[in-house]
Amino acid sequence: MTPLTCLILNCTLKSSPDESSSALLGSQILSALMDHDMKGEMVRVVDHDVRFGVSTDEGDGDAWPELRERMLAADALVLVTPIWLGQPSSVCKMVLERLDAELSETDEDGRMLTYDKVAGIGVVGNEDGAHHVTAELCQALSDVGFTIPAGGSTYWVGEAMQGVDYKDKTPTPEATAGTTKTLARNLAHLAGLLASSPYPAGG
Repeated sequence: MTPLTCLILNCTLKSSPDESSSALLGSQILSALMDHDMKGEMVRVVDHDVRFGVSTDEGDGDAWPELRERMLAADALVLVTPIWLGQPSSVCKMVLERLDAELSETDEDGRMLTYDKVAGIGVVGNEDGAHHVTAELCQALSDVGFTIPAGGSTYWVGEAMQGVDYKDKTPTPEATAGTTKTLARNLAHLAGLLASSPYPAGG
């Protein structure tokens, strides 16, 4: 049986090789998915020249089509974002805007190309806001065709008005480690179900 695959899009504002709490959480999610026989990769979106827009290809060297191809080839997508001013990062919002194009991309049966794909969410920040950010991403990902598993998010937020980042927490907080394992287990399970039994065609 072909292993299930996952693409993790890290929506940090920091270019490689800068340290990133989002990158740490994303790598932990990827490691947890591997425990369930899923293969995958994490891509830092800011390392690619993704253009603003709501189409599948904004032209002029736009890097989104290549990332989109990798997304469509995978069984699952995980968005990992920091919180800024209580919101998903601007990079994450740009990714959601690009995903809006999937609403008009369908197969011969009229199904969005993202149907039968699962999505998960990772959030990190120094203030409250993880539930708000998760809610925004759940709604958006569901709208553009992804299925969110039970327990489909993991997050960490630090104490209000403090400067400790997730990447500076050693060891990993037990609660976050637990929700990451739950996300990976349920995401892999649901991806397997949809791979063997796709959603029916409309009509």
